[in-house]
Amino acid sequence: MTRLHRSVALLPMLTSSLLAQSTPPCAQHARDCPAPPVVRPGAAALPLPAPADAVVLFDGHDLTKWVAADGGAAGWLVRDGYLEVAAGRGAIHTVQGFGDVQLHVEWAAPNPPRGTDQDRGNSGVFLMGRYEIQVLDSYGNVTYPDGQAGAVYGQYPPLVNASRPPGEWQSYDIVFHRPRFAADGSLQRPATVTVLHNGVLVQDGVTLTGPTAHQRRPPYEAHPDRLPLLLQDHEHPVRYRNIWLRELER
Repeated sequence: MTRLHRSVALLPMLTSSLLAQSTPPCAQHARDCPAPPVVRPGAAALPLPAPADAVVLFDGHDLTKWVAADGGAAGWLVRDGYLEVAAGRGAIHTVQGFGDVQLHVEWAAPNPPRGTDQDRGNSGVFLMGRYEIQVLDSYGNVTYPDGQAGAVYGQYPPLVNASRPPGEWQSYDIVFHRPRFAADGSLQRPATVTVLHNGVLVQDGVTLTGPTAHQRRPPYEAHPDRLPLLLQDHEHPVRYRNIWLRELER
């Protein structure tokens, strides 16, 4: 067997090994899963300037790089340098598709806060429209750990709760490597993600079990190499600003 053929033959074993190396620590949405310890982050800073090679997706002025789920105009509100979820208008996603990325996004939960648990400042950042990093007001708000801010929704709780109070700007810095699929649609390599919440590491290169979902963990299904970034409308007026990314896959 040649070295190339030996490597190809090992792919299923490598994929199984990757999945085994990083598995969710608790049953999905388990209320008895240990709550991540609270770590108070540093004070909120001014928006982080985008690097020279970044794709700027929202600079505070308009939504020309975004569309509604049906392909029409994005119906969220834009004012004072931020965009705000317009409850009932539905999710918005980028016109352009992306694969492996370094993503920066800043967000703020509504203030004064309303509701509890999952019904409090809820939204989400969906990489490739399928893999969600949860946005939630997790400041003094108890919920299931794989559904709090910084979680890979329904899969991995954050390592710590680094949330700022509602109304204060928070940041996510996300390094995402998309899944790889063979020509026949089989999974060659699962997706991985690293997340810093307010500069604090909350996801350390975890391996996704598949797309994220509520009350289920669906398996991977083959999809294009580049898909839009999506922001979720969960009926809460969460704000976003200063959204940019660097493409890691050229």
